[in-house]
Amino acid sequence: MSAAVYVRPEARDDIEQASTWYERQRPGLGDNFLEQVLDALDRIAENPETYPIVHRQTRRAVLRRFPFGVFYRVEDDAIVVIAIMHGSRDPRAWQRRS
Repeated sequence: MSAAVYVRPEARDDIEQASTWYERQRPGLGDNFLEQVLDALDRIAENPETYPIVHRQTRRAVLRRFPFGVFYRVEDDAIVVIAIMHGSRDPRAWQRRS
């Protein structure tokens, strides 16, 4: 049984910005990025405790094809995605959200 996943508005903005950037690099790449994000969210929903805690109670799942991490917390009845960011970004950018 998979848990409900709630993506915060800031994380939705992260997805949109990255998808737009990739689409500008090569048509179709933005859609591929979105597919990878959805795949990661499905994996998280199925096994949320699988991924390591990287800061306080925030966990990170890494996308398979793109250098992005999905940062999330497991709460009582849901998984809350707080950020989806490139691996080279300053960690304080997502830590401030948690």
